Amino acid sequence: MEYLTLARVLHVLAVVVWIGGVAMVTTVIIPAVKRMKSAEEQMETFEKIEGRFSLQAKITTLLTAITGFYMLHLYGWERLLHLQFWWVHAMILVWFIFSVILFILEPFVLHNLFRKYASKDPEKAFKIIHRAHWVLLVLSLITIFGAVAGSHGWYFVQ
Repeated sequence: MEYLTLARVLHVLAVVVWIGGVAMVTTVIIPAVKRMKSAEEQMETFEKIEGRFSLQAKITTLLTAITGFYMLHLYGWERLLHLQFWWVHAMILVWFIFSVILFILEPFVLHNLFRKYASKDPEKAFKIIHRAHWVLLVLSLITIFGAVAGSHGWYFVQ
């Protein structure tokens, strides 16, 4: 079995599930939750859905890291020294941002902070969280675009 191919397949599957989930939360779930009548219903629904997705995101970001760093090991870390492989840097940055949010900020800071602000002003709290999700989604999609294009020879930069 070719381990590089297996790593790439698992990497892509993990990214599809992870960023696909982010897209679903950003474009469907948060807008639906924002339209609910009561703040209590908004909080309860969002926390139930986001809590389940958080576990999925943690697993897929870990799988993405394992397979991504394995492929970097095989291809060579020197890719990080060349600007034409900017998308590798972008992938690491996106993974790092999400990992910090999922494993550190969300459980220790953001969860309580969101509950505090959502109880005072749910409209503003959901607006902020929705914007943050949009920023992360757009950054992720640019990275995916660059990674697919770059892995097929479209470097955009030399």
